[in-house]
Amino acid sequence: MQDTVVRAALVGSYDRLRGYLQRRLGGRAEAEEVLQAFMLRALERSGDIRDADSVRGWLSRVLATTIADFHRQASRSRTREMSFPNELNNRLAADQDSAANAAVCDCLHAHLSLLKPEHAEVIRRLDLGGEPRETVAADLGVTVNNLTVRLHRARHALRERLERTCVVCLEESFWECRCADNRSST
Repeated sequence: MQDTVVRAALVGSYDRLRGYLQRRLGGRAEAEEVLQAFMLRALERSGDIRDADSVRGWLSRVLATTIADFHRQASRSRTREMSFPNELNNRLAADQDSAANAAVCDCLHAHLSLLKPEHAEVIRRLDLGGEPRETVAADLGVTVNNLTVRLHRARHALRERLERTCVVCLEESFWECRCADNRSST
């Protein structure tokens, strides 16, 4: 009997619970994971209910422990991740940056110089140079929020230029620029 009452309560509140978990956990995947674990746990333990009238209270306790277990597991997963020593991280980042700069579409640098100077500077310093936003904002005498807006506009302007002129890269890949080949063949 309790099994039937629990199933009915779960089915009746499924959408409401999913919405609640998405708001609480901030993501659809996390919400679905917790919701499935909760429903499984509730169905497995439905025999523990003594009074059919207290199903909602019992389910709320099961949900609370399921959420707590999810957060504990996520916390353990984060602490298990071992960070590289600083010098190895810095060397890997430098290697990746130089490889990316060498491979990125040659047109990027040409179009970058055609942007507004303040747009070109934030892209060079933040995206290509990897400088911290706080440092760049202080150097430019603007707030971090203002710098973020400026960077967004700069990226948008650069993307529009690249999409208009780099037809080959747009269709294939900006990481394998062949615009120069395309220009020389025309």
